[in-house]
Amino acid sequence: MKTIDEINDKIGSKRAVVWTVDEVKTKVTELGVAKIAELVDVITTGSFEPMESSGAILNLGHTDPPIKIRSCTLDGVPAYAGFGAVDLYLGATQLVDFAGEIGDGDDRKERGGAHVIADLIAGKSVTLRAIGQGTDCYPRATFDTTITKDTINQFYLYNPRNLYQNFIVGVNGGDRQLYTYLGPLQPRLGNAVYSNTGAISPLLNDPDLDVIGIGTRIWLGGGIGYVAWEGTQHFPLQKRGENRTPIGPGATLALIGDAKQMNPNWVRGCYLKNYGPSLMLGVGVPIPVLNADVVARCAVQDRDIVAPIVDFSIPRRVRPTFGLVSYEQLKSGKIKIEGRTVRVAPLASIYRSRQVAIELKEAIERGEFLLTEAVSSLPRDRTFIPQDRRQMPSLLED
Repeated sequence: MKTIDEINDKIGSKRAVVWTVDEVKTKVTELGVAKIAELVDVITTGSFEPMESSGAILNLGHTDPPIKIRSCTLDGVPAYAGFGAVDLYLGATQLVDFAGEIGDGDDRKERGGAHVIADLIAGKSVTLRAIGQGTDCYPRATFDTTITKDTINQFYLYNPRNLYQNFIVGVNGGDRQLYTYLGPLQPRLGNAVYSNTGAISPLLNDPDLDVIGIGTRIWLGGGIGYVAWEGTQHFPLQKRGENRTPIGPGATLALIGDAKQMNPNWVRGCYLKNYGPSLMLGVGVPIPVLNADVVARCAVQDRDIVAPIVDFSIPRRVRPTFGLVSYEQLKSGKIKIEGRTVRVAPLASIYRSRQVAIELKEAIERGEFLLTEAVSSLPRDRTFIPQDRRQMPSLLED
C-alpha cells in the first residue's frame, strides 16, 4: 500500500518510478502485477482526439467608458456573453459567422471556436467585435479591438465533456455518403471509424473511477489542469464486461485548466467536412499506484475491450448495431461485418496519445508534476436520460 503523499515525496526528490500504461501492459506478463505494484509509483495515460464539448472562458478587462457586452465575435466566431459585463464563453464547435461576408470559396467557413482558441494559445492576435447593452454604469455601445492571451485577464478552458470512457464504431449501411462527428462514412459499409484509443485510453485503465475523481490533477493541453466535475452524458451504469470496462460510451469528465500555460502543439482546431469544427486536445491522466489492484486494472489489453459497431444510415437516437468488436481487431485496420472485410481507422491519434503519456511521465520524473488526492469521488449511479418524443404527446399531435 502507498499513499499519494508518499508518492509526491518521491516525485519531489526525483526518486519516483514512472511508467507509461504501455510499459505496464508490455511488462506485466513477465513481472506480474504484484512486482510492478512494488516497483512503480505512477502510471501515465494519455489521449489526443477531437473533444468537441470543450470551450474557453475569457475575461477581457473593462474598457473606458465601460461596456456590458450583449453580443460579441472573436475572428467572426460568436462568443456567449450572458455572464458579467466582459466575461465570455467561446465554444469549440461554434461556427464562424461573417453575416454574409463569406463567399463559396472562402475557407473561413471551415473555422470555428476551436480554431480561435488554438490561435490564442499559440500567441496569435484575434479580432474582437462587441456590442454593448447600454446602461447607466456601462454606457459604451460598441468596442472593436484585437486581443492576445497576454492582453486579457483570464483565459482558461472549461470543457463540459472530455475523455469518453469507450465509445462507438461508426459505419454506414446506406446508399449515400454520410458526414458525421466521426468524419465521412462511405456508403454500403465502405469504411469504419472509431474514436477511442482502447487499452491506452485514460478512463479504461480506471474503469470504476477508483483513483480518478473531482480534483485530480491532469496534464491538459501541455499545461496543468484538473477534473472539475462529472462530464455531461456521464453514464457509469453502462453495461460492462468481466474486467469492468464498459461495452459502449460510459463515464466522462469535465476538465478545467489555464489556457495561458498550454502548448499549441497539443491544442489544435480541426474541421470535420460537412459537420463542423472540433478541438483536437491532448489530455494526460496520472494513475497513482496505491496498490496491486491499480496495476491489475491497468494491465487490461485491447483484445479484452469491445465497442459496438453502429449504423449511422438510420437517423435515430438508437441506431441498429452490427455487434461488438475488440480494439485489437480495430487496430489491425480491418474488421469483419456480416462476413465482409471493412477497412477501419481511428479518429484519435494513437501515436500522439502515447506521446502525451510520455510527456506526462517525463514531467513527473523531473519533479514538475505532483499528484493530488480527489476531493470527492465521481458518481457511479448516473442514468442516461434521453429526450424522446414519446415522452411529449403534444409534439406527436403536431
